[in-house]
Amino acid sequence: MSPESFGLNAIGQISICVKDVARATTFYRDTLGMKFLFEFPGMAFFECGGVRIYLAVAEKPELDRTSILYYRVPAIKEAAATLEGRGVAFVEKPHLVHQDATHELWLAFCQDSEGNTLALMSEVPK
Repeated sequence: MSPESFGLNAIGQISICVKDVARATTFYRDTLGMKFLFEFPGMAFFECGGVRIYLAVAEKPELDRTSILYYRVPAIKEAAATLEGRGVAFVEKPHLVHQDATHELWLAFCQDSEGNTLALMSEVPK
């Protein structure tokens, strides 16, 4: 894909900051009836029509009570380079955050023109 034709067009994940992950997990799973996928300490993940919902306590005070849109991209390093070429400054460059027997999960974080955090995500098969 050329830099000129690149554009974000698929949301892969939405992060929702919560105060109590266990309580929120019960609400999203049992009250809302969302499909529970998996959890890690302090995190829970759900399926919602092809978009993953990620519940966690905010890692930084400035992110408390915000949501983060994670845009799914096939090649995260190239996508980040293209956006940097368009003037986007990344707060966190593409980096590996998780891997298992079948894939690697890469993330990168930037801000939009209003200071909202956005993320790129790429799930790379092994």
